[in-house]
Amino acid sequence: MASASRTTDHQTIIDWVEDRGGTPAHVKRTGAKQDPGILRIDFPGYSGHESLEPLDWDTWFDAFEANRLAFIYQEETATGEQSRFNKLVRRGPEDEMSGATPHRRGERRKGRTSRVDLNRASEEEQTQSSR
Repeated sequence: MASASRTTDHQTIIDWVEDRGGTPAHVKRTGAKQDPGILRIDFPGYSGHESLEPLDWDTWFDAFEANRLAFIYQEETATGEQSRFNKLVRRGPEDEMSGATPHRRGERRKGRTSRVDLNRASEEEQTQSSR
């Protein structure tokens, strides 16, 4: 059974994404005005180049927080290779934080990271960030 981690910590997310060459993005033609719509992580060389538009981290995290999302991610595949598996899901009780402040450039945010079962995670609703 594959395992993954679940977090709401902005710096953990940034580090994981950037270590894999990814960037914050959203699905084109979703959202409106200040809402970027459906959030994603874009990795070069994958099919997202036609359907995704880049976002800066501040905009991505504003929507992440407004929609109360958590980030599920896997460090390594079952064969030990670096994994790019990630998923955005609605926050649950295990994600609740007290006293956390939003991430802004140069500021570290305290959050929670926990292990999850990927089989359980795949049963969760994949969240589309919309208001």
